Amino acid sequence: MIDQHTVDRIIAAADITEVVGDFVTLKKRGTNHLGLCPFHNEKTPSFTVSPAKGIFKCFGCGKGGNSVNFIMEHEHMSYVEALKFLARKYHIEVVEKEVTPEELQQRNERESLMVVTAYAQRYFSDNLHKHSDGKTIGMAYFRERGFRDDTIEKFQLGYCLDQRDAFTKTAIREGYKLDFLVKTGLTIQHNEDTFDRFQGRVMFPIHSISGRVTAFGGRILKTDKKFAKYLNSPESEIYHKSGILYGIFHAKKSITQENKCFLVEGYTDVISLHQAGVENVVASSGTSLTIDQIRLIKRFTPNVTILYDGDAAGIKASIRGIDLVLEEGLNVKVALLPDGEDPDSYARSHSASEVLDFIAKNETDFITFKTRILLDEAKVDPIKRAGLISDIVRSISVIPDSIIRSVYIKDCSRLLDIQENVLYTEVASNRRKKMEQVLGKIPAEAEIKTTPPLPGFVTNVSCEEQEKEIVYFMLRHGNVEFWKPELNDDNQESPSVSIGQYIINEILNDDLEFKNLVYQKIFNEYLSQLDINPMVDNRYFVNHPDSQISQVAVDFLSTPHKLSKIWAKHQAFSEEDIDFLHRVVPKAIIVYKSKIMKLAIKKLHDDLVKLDIKNQVEETNGILKKVKTLNDLQNTLSKELDRIVL
Repeated sequence: MIDQHTVDRIIAAADITEVVGDFVTLKKRGTNHLGLCPFHNEKTPSFTVSPAKGIFKCFGCGKGGNSVNFIMEHEHMSYVEALKFLARKYHIEVVEKEVTPEELQQRNERESLMVVTAYAQRYFSDNLHKHSDGKTIGMAYFRERGFRDDTIEKFQLGYCLDQRDAFTKTAIREGYKLDFLVKTGLTIQHNEDTFDRFQGRVMFPIHSISGRVTAFGGRILKTDKKFAKYLNSPESEIYHKSGILYGIFHAKKSITQENKCFLVEGYTDVISLHQAGVENVVASSGTSLTIDQIRLIKRFTPNVTILYDGDAAGIKASIRGIDLVLEEGLNVKVALLPDGEDPDSYARSHSASEVLDFIAKNETDFITFKTRILLDEAKVDPIKRAGLISDIVRSISVIPDSIIRSVYIKDCSRLLDIQENVLYTEVASNRRKKMEQVLGKIPAEAEIKTTPPLPGFVTNVSCEEQEKEIVYFMLRHGNVEFWKPELNDDNQESPSVSIGQYIINEILNDDLEFKNLVYQKIFNEYLSQLDINPMVDNRYFVNHPDSQISQVAVDFLSTPHKLSKIWAKHQAFSEEDIDFLHRVVPKAIIVYKSKIMKLAIKKLHDDLVKLDIKNQVEETNGILKKVKTLNDLQNTLSKELDRIVL
């Protein structure tokens, strides 16, 4: 993590006009600069750079942010990578803290390890193309897989000679230190004895997202079962298996263009699909997906399709970890290949259009796929079916989008032959338990005045216009003191409550969720920041690594806010007036709840119209009871609104 002081220096030094000007031709237009947007095709310039505000904004595609966001978006870099990119441009040394001699040595060592792996890749590739064993053994294997010369070159494939220490001896003779060879895992040292880890294997270099070789995978060509078929480099200073996906360097551009990522299991799956013309594909390299890998995909697209072969046992083992993908908000689909086929074999026997057409026709959303798989296993066993329902409910519960959750609940209700309201209740229970853990972050002893709570049966109703208003107040005025501390019985001050804390408390108490996922992400981020510091710096959101969050923050903090109907008639008041904010923020919350009430009542009326009143008396009475509850609450909310006078 780069320390905040260094981050501030980089952002302060980065001239937005210079940074964007390296990639876009800009023309001065008044106080701003104008150019053609690099993120979408346009003939009339709508891409504006504001030097005074330090931001860019495209009024065509909507992208916007600061210098860091631009580099992240344009160069497909992470937040940290973009900061380092700008640091190099402006000659700023990136130091997380005062560098000790040991830390300096570690940095130098890391670079030395990278140099060693780069050399190893060249050595293995030379073996494949120039050594007699490489050509007759290694190249023969790749030809058998159907790999063309350009594919072999693209993925820098190679061969490690089937000799005990040929690579190690050559590397040492070339001047590379044994210590670094051992630390990369290329060489194994046992007492005084050294030997090559990958002897007799075809080599698959593993590239970082920036294209540097950090590790290797090797496949044995012998049939001796005492040797592992595939062998990977061990964890090292430069290689952490849980944080990299095989093929991500070659796939990232295509993933962005297609707005979709195909996920497979092995090296040859990735390579064969690339060769067939399907390049937006990466592999987890036979391991369960990790949070870091999921977030790596999410940087380029929210859409993932997992390609499975027909191995039922393998599918059941791998689907257990997919809940992590759902929780990160990605849209997960599954495509089951024909019996006897895997992505490698299918890609070798079909064209890109045939592969894509098959996937499009056969991919299924993950929840439905998982339900069918587990339902087949449970059959008529009531205990297993109960466990199945709990399993599916857990998966649905982690999905952040309430509308998507609702769709899955309807589908699962039909597949499992169980009432929707039972599934809704279980999902709500799971989410409430998680929310109760979060609520502990708000000072429990603070006496926060709350607006009337919503009934628990009001779900899947939201109003985006009011969501925007609430997030605006939270970002722009979140640190304004809402209630001043008063002396308690012990003559001590109780904790003060800010506008940000008040909003968080109101939304969480009713288990409400914003329909707009970006607003929901900002809400969640604000909550996590409150846990660190009660004074949340809005620059955290402007400079956030998530470009969507950064863009909203830039829009809210730099563009004059259009007053909504709830307070537009009171424009005589300054938005910075604290007394004004004390009135308008609760009013915004009440209006939000009131709109939800109206939509919920309409929804109940629609349900009532569909019922046969004479034959469905119980259902009719249940709906009428809910309508009365909501009407009573509406009256209460109306009184609260009348009480807040500006």
